[in-house]
Amino acid sequence: MQNKGIIKLFAILFGLVSIYQLSFTFKANQIESEAEAYAVSQYPDTEADYQEKRGIAEINYLDSLKTSKIKVGDNFEPISVYNLGVSDYTYAEVEENAMNLGLDLKGGINVTLQISVKDILKGLSSYSKDPIFNKALNDAEELQKDAQESYLESFFRAFDAIKGDTRLASPDIFANREMIGTIDMDMSDDAVKGIIETKVDESIVSAFEVLRKRIDKFGVTSPNIQRLGNSGRILLELPGAKDIERVKDLVTTTAQLEFWETYKTEEVAPYILQINQSLIEAAQAKETPEEGDEVDDVVSEEQSETNSIDELTGQIESDSTNVAEQNPLGIQGFGNGGPVVGIFLVKDKEKVMAEINTPKNRASLPAEMRYLRFVWGIQEKDSEFVELYAIKTNREGQPELSGSVITDARQEYDQISRPAVSMQMNAKGAKIWEEMTKVANATNGNIAIVLDNLVYSAPGVTQAGGISGGNSQISGSFSLAEAVDLANVLRAGKLPASAEIVQADEVGPSLGQEAIDSGMKSFLIALTFVLLWMIFYYGKSGIFADIALLLNILLIFGVLASLGAVLTLPGIAGIVLTIGISVDANVLIFERIREELAKGKSQKDSIKDGFSNALSSILDANITTGLTALILFLFGTGPIKGFATTLIIGILTSLFTAIFITRLLIDWYSNRGGKLDFSTSMTKGLFKNVNINFLKKRKVAYVISGVLILASLGSLFTTGLDEGIDFVGGRTYQVRFEQEVSIEEVKGDLNAVFNSAEVKTIGAPNQLKISTKYMVEENSTEADEEVQSKLFEALQKYLPAGMTYADFLEGSGNAKIGKMSSSKVSPTIADDIKKSSIWAVLGSLVVVFLYILIRFKKWQFSLGAVAAVFHDVLIVLGIFSITWKYMPFSMEIDQAFIAAILTVIGYSLNDTVVVFDRIREFLNEHTSWEFDKTINQSLNSTLSRTLNTSVTTLVVLLAMFTFGADSLRGLLFALIVGVLVGTYSSLFIATPVMYDTAKKGDAAESLKKKVKEDEEEA
Repeated sequence: MQNKGIIKLFAILFGLVSIYQLSFTFKANQIESEAEAYAVSQYPDTEADYQEKRGIAEINYLDSLKTSKIKVGDNFEPISVYNLGVSDYTYAEVEENAMNLGLDLKGGINVTLQISVKDILKGLSSYSKDPIFNKALNDAEELQKDAQESYLESFFRAFDAIKGDTRLASPDIFANREMIGTIDMDMSDDAVKGIIETKVDESIVSAFEVLRKRIDKFGVTSPNIQRLGNSGRILLELPGAKDIERVKDLVTTTAQLEFWETYKTEEVAPYILQINQSLIEAAQAKETPEEGDEVDDVVSEEQSETNSIDELTGQIESDSTNVAEQNPLGIQGFGNGGPVVGIFLVKDKEKVMAEINTPKNRASLPAEMRYLRFVWGIQEKDSEFVELYAIKTNREGQPELSGSVITDARQEYDQISRPAVSMQMNAKGAKIWEEMTKVANATNGNIAIVLDNLVYSAPGVTQAGGISGGNSQISGSFSLAEAVDLANVLRAGKLPASAEIVQADEVGPSLGQEAIDSGMKSFLIALTFVLLWMIFYYGKSGIFADIALLLNILLIFGVLASLGAVLTLPGIAGIVLTIGISVDANVLIFERIREELAKGKSQKDSIKDGFSNALSSILDANITTGLTALILFLFGTGPIKGFATTLIIGILTSLFTAIFITRLLIDWYSNRGGKLDFSTSMTKGLFKNVNINFLKKRKVAYVISGVLILASLGSLFTTGLDEGIDFVGGRTYQVRFEQEVSIEEVKGDLNAVFNSAEVKTIGAPNQLKISTKYMVEENSTEADEEVQSKLFEALQKYLPAGMTYADFLEGSGNAKIGKMSSSKVSPTIADDIKKSSIWAVLGSLVVVFLYILIRFKKWQFSLGAVAAVFHDVLIVLGIFSITWKYMPFSMEIDQAFIAAILTVIGYSLNDTVVVFDRIREFLNEHTSWEFDKTINQSLNSTLSRTLNTSVTTLVVLLAMFTFGADSLRGLLFALIVGVLVGTYSSLFIATPVMYDTAKKGDAAESLKKKVKEDEEEA
């Protein structure tokens, strides 16, 4: 091998760089552990309030180190030896260079937000009332349910279908006052479309920046935020985020801040009482008494008008029967002359708002109050009551002062030490604020501070002449964390449109730690087996292969850390799978060396020729696997992209270590006079005299495969597959109980609440995976909360006595009973994922067909390879279809399953290409052989490699399946089936199909001739 010095240098440099890069990860973990210990020492109590304070203390501790110099390797003996000459780093730099863990390993949340393009279009049209425009908006929503185009494209298509003489540039749509100078009335629809596309894109970019600023201030390590094409979707990944509900509020809050003057209790309370009386009379009218009957407890209109607010409140409290008879609106009380015009139960909010805003009731308001707007106050924590406010709006409904004037916001405390948010306005805002507060002081009025249509506070103004300087404060009954988030949200600015969570994955930190533990266990077991197997089978040379394998693992982790890639649970599976297939290159090399030694060549010449002859097969096998992994990377999202990333990196590092590092070690040992047999006493001569007539058995194999394919197709068309929420939409929860529960009982209780729910055991018998399509079309946080609340109520009798809803969401006790993780996918996203998955599989088949066609120059080879792949995929799908109802683990068809299918395709092709390479070689070397003899000898000569690689890969997969995470068992089962079927198909399907298509006419002779010409040209 030439240039050994350069290769040694590169190997040493790559190894040192990997160790250096990983040292940041060790240091970051050490610092985070110290931060957690510090927070626990400050707040040792486990109550909910202390948990929140502990989280903030941990973040503050880490923030205090952001600019502190830290020596990488300090207090960590395994890496301190490599710390010579390394500069000091701040914690922020250490954190930035550390390996990122995905939320399935660290816990946290991964959400896809859909910025409402519909809201953006409404805003650009100044909220047009044009019927054609609004119908097109609604039609676009319907089109989106089965379309791959963006919402904007659907809107343009819907508008064009119904527009008639209406134009986008009409004054009632986009040629409005707000768009003067941008869109003129004489513009064509095509010209307007271009401008609108630009405006929408600008709004989405604005939303992206606003969300980025909010997330940067949230305090999680290694957040990830990225736009997803031009769909208006934004991906947020927050590994380590512990308060999931807080994150949801943070990213979906529009932050529409408004300041309004308010009406007083005495001005609006009579209107509320009047509606209440009307409801009483309507109820009485339905039950008109017969003549002579006495009517008790009827309050006349005259009486109701004379009732004071205090009397009604006292009456309600003293006689509960009156709530239904005399108080159908559910009035719980009124403010004391301030801005609160009513107090109601939280559960009655929708009913109350519907009644007080009916056109019939609002017609009774005085003319000067016709633009009055009712707004709810923010609900106090753990309170069942909520206050109602009435604000003074105008014809346009636009506030005199809005959040656009806010230049800064910060968390502080009010006069009675409650968490509050202080705001600073710009010069224009300060002037308006001074005038508003001056009027409020003069009229003894209040100013409501409204955020996203909720009144946070409505203070009175005691300062004569108004408040100058542009300072204002929001105080209320929110926690310290809520005040911090609110300040960050206001400082980042408002979103240009509403944002809905259309896809979400939540993983609790305890489940993440369990995933790390199980992943490492399976990793070590698989690694130990492979290391021992290589020594058992190849003797001393197996030790050199093991050294190369260990370096390979170091390089994989080093490259992941260097690239800033996110390590996920499927990513660990990808690394462990890489261990199984990375020895394949060494197996190919060692098998070829054994063949050369069997021919009587010297050890030195055998090593040289063995490496040279194996190179073609190694490259072809890894390129085909790499192509499928690349397609998975392009089409996959989240953890699946992590699986593809580690697989691609593993393929590249495996090639380097097997071809160069193993060669260096073997040459070094051989040049020192060491003897290598590339076998042991037990494996020497194994498979040497095997002479199976594979082609003679092909018809039997065709029959067996035909039966399996027909059974698979029959089951697929009748039973179908267990499609996960990735493909159909819905919500999924993983819940852990104290002890085993009856699936049927739980399913019955859930169906009573959700109408339909799927319940399966996942892993241990006390863990269930619950899926439901209840409110599947609703993406709001309110809908998420309602579904979770109903889930808790339905499961409450199976949970420990006294467990609260908060404990259920966070996981309680040492065993972490309760909700461990959850996922949500909207139907629109599910449709996109399904189509992307289909394109990924079909794309991989096309790419592989073309590669093999280019590489082997004959379509018969491509046909044989693709036929084997179709065969493998159909059988894997069929086995899943036949068995998913009976297996004790989840066999849902989701993105992870698609990753498994693509990996099976890559593995099957890997094996097939090695056989094809040997066929091509034998066609050139043994021109006198009959075609069928060439095929059979090729299959027999590669049998040792085929079985060796299959055994190591299978054992690795079985280790992960047995000891790995429960959530990966479906993926691993697919891979196990795929390896078994793929090994079979490379021997009995791919090669026989190529043979049967090539032997007709003179195709076989033509093939021989073509191979000979290619060799001569080379």
